[in-house]
Amino acid sequence: MKRADNAAVFVVLLFSVCTNAFAERLSFSQKLDMQFRFDERSDRDHRNQYRVRYYPSVSLSSDDAWSLNSFVVTGESFASSHNTFGSDTSDYLYARRLYLRYEFSDGKMEAGIIPTYKGRVSSSGLSKDGWIKGVRSVYSLQEDSEIELVIGELDDTNANSAFDSFHQLNYVELEYSAKMGQTHSYEVSIERMTDSNFLRGEYRWLYSPSQTLFVETIQQLSSSSSKFVIGLSGKTSMGNYPLSYFSHYSYVSEGFGPRAELTEDFLGTGHGASAEISGDITLIDDTEWFIRADVVDSVSRLLAGIKVSFEQ
Repeated sequence: MKRADNAAVFVVLLFSVCTNAFAERLSFSQKLDMQFRFDERSDRDHRNQYRVRYYPSVSLSSDDAWSLNSFVVTGESFASSHNTFGSDTSDYLYARRLYLRYEFSDGKMEAGIIPTYKGRVSSSGLSKDGWIKGVRSVYSLQEDSEIELVIGELDDTNANSAFDSFHQLNYVELEYSAKMGQTHSYEVSIERMTDSNFLRGEYRWLYSPSQTLFVETIQQLSSSSSKFVIGLSGKTSMGNYPLSYFSHYSYVSEGFGPRAELTEDFLGTGHGASAEISGDITLIDDTEWFIRADVVDSVSRLLAGIKVSFEQ
């Protein structure tokens, strides 16, 4: 990679200094994953791509309640984390997050350049490699339910802008989530982003120990534009070889706006379907292969590759 922005260099140096200077008092952890994939789309030439994601974290208290966290990744935009081999215009490494987290018995708080999610990433949620400049508060209301409030800025979606100064408050999310027993759960949220208001809902049914059905919908409140997703995810096997799978049908209205492009692996508006299967490469620890096929109206895509993870 020829281009590493100043923020990425600063983050790596910051965590290096912390671990070397305060190694006896601070607890340092890190995770690195790399992916290599072949990307074949019907509306452009095929690409060979790679992704590098680095997650450093330093615990600032003896009980691990306070921590400083960051995220450094390839890719040049909010929903893109891959670079293309042989391209002079997509060879980037950027720091996208740097935030303070406080965890307590009834929830957590995060402040700074924070993740787009509090836990699992939904198909209708923002890209897991994105960022929000702001504050997140998560509180448990009672057993198996919690409320989340995020206030901040989501404006320029180029990765090199993630560490720019705060300009305006234009992102608000209020979400309530709950479990109904061991098999059913749901989320309801109100969102303000991209100069529009949205109502989002999600229902998940764990109908077997390894199979989940999910339904998600987002409605833009100022128009009839919407997004709908229904799908299945889980684990299966081919003989004694375990496999993971994920598949869904989706529909995105033509006038849904930039909110759609900030989601994971956005391909286009209209009717679409996606299916992915993956499995471990047994000869190499923490390495897996995957194959994914997407179709949205007249555009199709095939992805295939491997992913390797390192954690300390």
